[in-house]
Amino acid sequence: MSYFNNLEREMRRLIEWLDLAKERGADTSALESEILGFIAKAKDEAKKLQPKPDFGYIEPDELEEIKALRRESPRVMPLNLTDDELYDRILGAWLGRCAGCVLGVPVEGRDRDFIKAWADKLGQSYPLSDYWADYPGISRIHYSEPVDCFVKRGIDHVGPDDDLVYTVLGLLILEEYGVDFTTEDVGSAWIKRLPMACTAEEAALENLKKGVSPKNAAEIDNPFIEWIGADIRSDTWGYAAPGLPEIAAEMAYKDAYLSHRRNGIYGEMFFSAVIAAAFAVKNLRDAIEIGAAEIPSTSRLYESIVETIEWVDKDKDWERTCGRIYEKYRGMSICHVFNNTALTIPALLYSDGDFERAIALAVMGGIDTDCNGATAGSIVGAAIGAKNIPNKWVEPFNDRLTTYLIDSKEHRITDLARRTWEIAKRCRARFD
Repeated sequence: MSYFNNLEREMRRLIEWLDLAKERGADTSALESEILGFIAKAKDEAKKLQPKPDFGYIEPDELEEIKALRRESPRVMPLNLTDDELYDRILGAWLGRCAGCVLGVPVEGRDRDFIKAWADKLGQSYPLSDYWADYPGISRIHYSEPVDCFVKRGIDHVGPDDDLVYTVLGLLILEEYGVDFTTEDVGSAWIKRLPMACTAEEAALENLKKGVSPKNAAEIDNPFIEWIGADIRSDTWGYAAPGLPEIAAEMAYKDAYLSHRRNGIYGEMFFSAVIAAAFAVKNLRDAIEIGAAEIPSTSRLYESIVETIEWVDKDKDWERTCGRIYEKYRGMSICHVFNNTALTIPALLYSDGDFERAIALAVMGGIDTDCNGATAGSIVGAAIGAKNIPNKWVEPFNDRLTTYLIDSKEHRITDLARRTWEIAKRCRARFD
């Protein structure tokens, strides 16, 4: 990774030299055109590069090929829940995702050493036991709402964040197109509802706006296809298919294919299946292992999941396991699927099903903290239900969530859960 850090540094230095030349009255246009032409050619060549013969992994993009490379696992699980219990679990998943996201937003992108130091500076407990008292550094605006809606003094609802916007969007897709929706339907929903996006989603959305087919929208000028963007869109599919990890993973696949490839797709499939399994199993480890069985056992992500579980078993210490993860993925983007998935798994396993500990560890692990906190909260919320989430984590929301989606900006969390519950009952009816 040091090569890429050096490349980034040299590119910044080149821009600074060009700026200096302009300030001194030079015409830099010819050189700038030459540089841009070289970069465009290099990008084309980079896209053509293929794995070395000894790469050792098989990572297909097509669903049937993915299925052929899975290990054996329960695909349809009995769901021993009454309607009221299922609703409580789905509400718990929604509330858990909200709480983990809100806890993670103020320190998004920070590493675990910074987070520990920030907690100490604010006089907050570590492990974390409440929402942040303040943002680090200069206050910023988060998707047009004041930052105070993500810190303890100002939380009176769940503010707009992409980790929740896509969860709501997933519900809207299910309501409009049903559980048999297609990737084309997802593309239509994005054009209709999504005003902006980041990384892989931004690339796919821009391609859709240019008339590119949803099946090909991930393919054009999108080097983010194995980042975390699809991963954070996992949850609705798991909520809609409780006890049905294969069905949840298939819905996740159709969603992820719009913007991602290979391990980017597998990340969404994995967490969707984990959430679906969490409604039906007695412990989080079983849910994680069932989720892993929905992605190719020949993939790097599967290997990473298995390795991380082994570290947890061996270390029996969260700090030590996090240290291993930081060392292995040093230099990787904070938005990648590998490092963030690896940090979320120990948060779940070391929590022993305790909600507060799960979201606290996920956020304390650092990097994409709102994503990881939200995912951990969603999974544990599905496993234990709303009634077992400590009130301090959900009462401040006043049952209100806002988004930046077009024509869908404000919701009651209980209403989102009720609507999801209705879909989940219909989905389960196919198998019960």
